[in-house]
Formats: sequence, structure tokens, C-alpha cells
Amino acid sequence: MIDFFKNIDRKGYRPGYGALEIFKYIGPGLLVTVGFIDPGNWASNLAAGAGFGYTLLWMVTLSTIMLIILQHNVAHLGIATGLCLSEAASIYLKPVYSRAILGSAMLASISTSLAEILGGAIALEMLFDIPIRIGSLLVTLFVIIMLFTNTYSVIEKWIIAFVSVIGLSFLYELSLASIDWPEAVRGWVTPSFPDGSMIVVMSVLGAVVMPHNLFLHSEVIQSRQWNREEDSVIKKQLRFEFLDTLFSMLIGWAINSAMILLAAATFFKSGVEVTELQQANHLLAPLLGKHAAVVFAVALLFAGVASTITSGMAAGTIFAGAYKEPYDIKDNHSRVGVIVSLIVAFVLILLISNPFQGLIISQMLLSIQLPFTIFLQVYLTSSEKVMGKYKNKPSSRLLLYGIGALVTVLNIALFISFFV
Repeated sequence: MIDFFKNIDRKGYRPGYGALEIFKYIGPGLLVTVGFIDPGNWASNLAAGAGFGYTLLWMVTLSTIMLIILQHNVAHLGIATGLCLSEAASIYLKPVYSRAILGSAMLASISTSLAEILGGAIALEMLFDIPIRIGSLLVTLFVIIMLFTNTYSVIEKWIIAFVSVIGLSFLYELSLASIDWPEAVRGWVTPSFPDGSMIVVMSVLGAVVMPHNLFLHSEVIQSRQWNREEDSVIKKQLRFEFLDTLFSMLIGWAINSAMILLAAATFFKSGVEVTELQQANHLLAPLLGKHAAVVFAVALLFAGVASTITSGMAAGTIFAGAYKEPYDIKDNHSRVGVIVSLIVAFVLILLISNPFQGLIISQMLLSIQLPFTIFLQVYLTSSEKVMGKYKNKPSSRLLLYGIGALVTVLNIALFISFFV
């Protein structure tokens, strides 16, 4: 005890925090979690549960495992190099390749923003009867103001609050539904492809493993500017970052699973086909009570706003990285990326006649772009020139390339399904 008080006066002394130290590292993973409990996920998961019961729960499990591996790997890049994925691509790839990949990533970001804005607008229509187009404008303007006037730390706090509200909302919804838990457990661990399910399977994959989240995670990690000079510090950062990623992704897995469970226990059990989120909201009232419908809409609104914020941040990261710059909302390149993604998405919403189908297709497009981002990431994190001694081990590289190959095979199966 006496030595402790003596040490306080020693220059450079920092007390150890033990188990509490991990809380300094919590945040980046939760920002990413918002991206895969977004309105696009709601549409995909409701379609999976209402159309196929518990049988597609395995896709959420598989996608989350892949997500944990991929997100940890891309965070590894940010910690070891101080670069986000977009910056590293611009620095270490030939311009013709980096521009093509980052251009496709920007398109994926627009597709993501479309789903997020649309989801928030649908929630506003459910709660206040605001037309979809006006609601989309309100969500877009609110998010732009949030991004242009707040720092990372403030946004992180908002996001954590939003995730908490969404999680508690689904706990409440599940408490009202009658879940067939033995069937659900089988669904989580038993792969199956029911007839007509391929598009939904791909949309679930695209909704969970999202290209823009890989760019965002590496940016948020490196933006903290942790010490990259000492090996012991880097190793500790990698360890705590993995715990943050694992904790956050498991929260996302639970919420995504809850959506499918809810749809399976209500809509599939009743033989009701869900073709839009508004319909799901209306149908919940007679099945589970009017309070369940209100909670559903409130959670959707929080999901839409929060995920639009992270989608805008990801777009700013991708665009700024193309100019070999980190994300900084005060910088013009970051601002252009944010504005392009959100405004183009808003304009596309004005042209969409079926919002629910738009959500499903947007998630499918994400899964088509995903292999390009995965192979880019694995190439960079496996390069000694980029990562030095922190490059991927042969076993990790094989696993990551295997995930990329699996996603590619699923994409080929999707295209074949259109013609069979």
C-alpha cells in the first residue's frame, strides 16, 4: 500500500486497471454491430423466418463466425499499420486495382445507406404515418447533421445506447412469442437450402457480413492512434480488440437470431407471408398485442438511424482512403464520401416502388461485392510489406481465403438459382 502511494508521484506512472482495462477498448466492435442489425437485416431475417421457419438460422451462425474472423483480421490491420483498409489499398495496390475495388466498395456503401435510410423511414411511417419519401429525407438530414457535428467518441456513446434499446426491444418481443426451442437449436447448427431459399440465404449473408463494416472497423481502430512502437502494447491491443469484437458480434448474432425466431414463431406458424416491414408490424398487433407492434417500430427506427450513421462514416472512410487519407469529417474528401453515399441512396429511394423488395435486393448486392473486399483484405494482411511480422500466419491465411471462396461459391449458386 505504501509503495502504491509512492509510485503515484513517480513520473510516467500509470496504475493497472486489471479486468476493467477492457472497457477502454469497447466501442469499435459495437459500431460494427449496428451495421448488421440494420433494417436490411430486418427485411432479410423476417423473410427467412416467415418463409422458412427456423431452417435458415444456421446462416446467421455461419455468417457471424465468418464475421468475427474477418472483423478481427481487419482490425489487426488497423492496429499493426495505423492504416484503414481503404488507405492501405491505395498505398500498396496499383491505382487501377485500388480504384476499381474502392469504387465497388462505394457502390456497396450506397446500397447499404439505401437500406438504412429506408428502414428508418418505414419506422417513421409506422409510428407517425409520415410518407416514406418525407421520412427518408428526415432520416438523411438528421444523420448528416449528426456526422458533421459530432466526434467519434460522442457517436460511439449514441451507438451503444441505440444497440441497447434494440436488444431490449427484441428480448421483450421474444418474451411474448412461443418459440419452439428444440427446433431453433437444430436450425442454428444444421445447414439446409429449402426450395426457393437461395435469394434469402444470400440476403442474410449480405446483411450480416457487410463490406462497408470491414472498412469502418479498420478506420475506427486506427483512429484511436494507439502506441504501435512496442510489441507488448500491440499484442495487448490485439487481445483486447478480439474480446471487443467477439462480445459485439455475439450481441449481433443474438439480435439477428431473435428476428428470425420471432418471424418463425408468429408469421411462419400462422402461414402468413411477409412482403414488407409495415405488414410485419401490423400483423404483430393481433398476434402478440399492440405494444409489441409499437416496440417493433421503435427498435426499427433506432436501427435505421444508427446504421445510417455508421454507413455514412464507412463511405467517408472509403472515399478519403482513396486519397490516402484517414477519415476526418472536417476534411473535404471525407465529407464528399458521406454526402455521395447518403444523397445518392436518398435519390434511389425516390425511385423505388416496393421498399421491402428494395431492402432485400440491396442486401443481395452487398454479398456480390463482398468477395472483392475479403480478398483485398486477406492480400493486405498476409503481406509482409504491409504488416511486417504481424502478417497472417499460413493457417489464418488459408482460413480467410476459404471464407472468401465460400462467399464466391454462394454467389455463383445465387446466379444459377435465377435460371433454374
